[in-house]
Amino acid sequence: QVQLVESGGGLVQAGDSLRLSCAASGITLWRYAMGWFRQAPGKEREFVAAISWSTGVTRYADSVKGRATISRDNAKNTVDLQLKSLKPEDTAVYYCAVDLQTNRFVVQTAGYDDWGQGTQVTVSS
Repeated sequence: QVQLVESGGGLVQAGDSLRLSCAASGITLWRYAMGWFRQAPGKEREFVAAISWSTGVTRYADSVKGRATISRDNAKNTVDLQLKSLKPEDTAVYYCAVDLQTNRFVVQTAGYDDWGQGTQVTVSS
């Protein structure tokens, strides 16, 4: 059974940095593409960043490009999302997710199969 647990969220000020972590059990993360998504109140869940299986190719949403870094620690079986220069519009619940279909790398929400419970990030102005 796949279990993903996010941590690292909190209340920060605009311009601060934050590191979110997603710990996995029941699955070996490097075998699958992993993504970070976020959902703000009243909005649909949206893609933030993803890292491919095996090669570690990364993709980012335009809204966070240059401010976000997704990385994977195979030894710890975790996937992290580093966010810097945070803005109030980054406020959302952040979720990590895994795409259990191998040999592909997608960024659509529907392409991901298992999700964590989310961690709240609030950026004050």
